[in-house]
Amino acid sequence: MSAVLIVGCGYVGERVARAEQAAGARVSALVRSAEGAARLAALGIESLRADLDDPASLPALPTAQASLYYFVPPPSSGVTDTRLENFLAAIAPPPAQVVLISTTGVYGDCQGEWVTEDRPPHPVADRARRRLDAEQRLRAWGQAHDVPVAILRVPGIYGPGRLPLSRLRAGEPVLREAESPWSNRVHVDDLVRACLAARARRVHGVYNISDGHPSTMTDYFNRVADAVGLPRPLQITRAQANTALSDGMRSYLAESKRLDNRRMREELGVEPCYPDLAKGLAACLTAVDPGYVAGRTRPGRKT
Repeated sequence: MSAVLIVGCGYVGERVARAEQAAGARVSALVRSAEGAARLAALGIESLRADLDDPASLPALPTAQASLYYFVPPPSSGVTDTRLENFLAAIAPPPAQVVLISTTGVYGDCQGEWVTEDRPPHPVADRARRRLDAEQRLRAWGQAHDVPVAILRVPGIYGPGRLPLSRLRAGEPVLREAESPWSNRVHVDDLVRACLAARARRVHGVYNISDGHPSTMTDYFNRVADAVGLPRPLQITRAQANTALSDGMRSYLAESKRLDNRRMREELGVEPCYPDLAKGLAACLTAVDPGYVAGRTRPGRKT
């Protein structure tokens, strides 16, 4: 029986854990909160608790010959990922392989161009600089310990229970379509399939993970609103957005890129089940999501 350790077992990690269990793997997870540990216990997943901001809290980890998924986001400030640094300093022996979720934000603003994995990173936001630091730190560690590292660069994740409904209900505005930059998305189920494929194929390298059909963030909010029967958000100019939108939202709107996902399809063998928003949103509204049904809400993630 293969061993799998998931570090950071939330919205994506839970799904990866259930899929690995279904495939017969022995799954354990590292989580920070008692709530997270209880949630995993209900799924029959052994959990270990630690706070990666506190190296002294890290227990002995079952990494020997294990496949490791690392899904913990970096800290909310700075330009380095001290959490990953703390984790790597604590593990011994090294795992058999590592799959890391990173962000397509490491490419920076590409002015709407199609972007392959060969494009040099040029992050412009600190959130993306932290992610690039994590990539570089983990790749150097992997080379030093002869451990293959798969880096999945992921854009905005959506799925059941992970739609911007609160924002739509609050009537928050969006940038008008004519000024809205290109953005990219992936349905959570396709992201999970990419994670499993990276592990199963023991790949080493960087992969863009997306549905392959970029649009704009304004288009995304409009389509979600239409799908759930809410009014479309008010569209405002970029000049108005400078005062009406949050710093975080403006930072996303400062970048424009279209992701090429050929390497995902050809090397990982993952053809998206949800290649566009029409199919993906329809699936979101019919799926039974454990977190959503239980009343837990999760904010959307944009990368």
